[in-house]
Amino acid sequence: MGAAVTGPTAVPALSGTQVAILAAYAGLIEELGSDDVSNRVIARRAGIAERTVFRNYPTRIDLLLATAAWIEATVFAREESHSIFDIPLAIRDAMQRYDARPELAHVVAETAMRGVSGVAPSPGRAQLERLLDAEVPSLDAAQRTAVIAALSHLDSVGAWVTFRREFGMDRRDIADAAAWAAEAVLDSIRDRVAP
Repeated sequence: MGAAVTGPTAVPALSGTQVAILAAYAGLIEELGSDDVSNRVIARRAGIAERTVFRNYPTRIDLLLATAAWIEATVFAREESHSIFDIPLAIRDAMQRYDARPELAHVVAETAMRGVSGVAPSPGRAQLERLLDAEVPSLDAAQRTAVIAALSHLDSVGAWVTFRREFGMDRRDIADAAAWAAEAVLDSIRDRVAP
């Protein structure tokens, strides 16, 4: 796996039971192609009682939010990039991983796009800000915001969904388009790199 935009997504410490629930739910989503899976089926898959699912995740939103965060942190885990100019390769890698697990990518994207409380729509923003501060400190506030916004958008499962659904692109075309767009964003600041 190549370098990616963010470090591992922060997920609160989970118990073994919680991991079993989230893994079972994610597996069922992938197998059935839907996040509309009953707690009874999730419990059976996890090898626990149905009430244990409810005890850990009292509402459907709680379960979906926790599962999306778990998927992002485990299935789509990322390594940190060491340079802002490595971001296009990281984005290419992320798009290919989303495309390899489309059902799970859709769950993460839809959870983020619904604006469910607690979901960070641009989890890599802080990393992008640190990299820009270190490598291109001469950017003014407007340029900095534009670069971060563009790269955050391109490096999202939501962008993958758009390329896939709206444009009908395949895995390679999605990865190429996202990486090319990120390169175009960065080309505008290459001459401003700090010595």
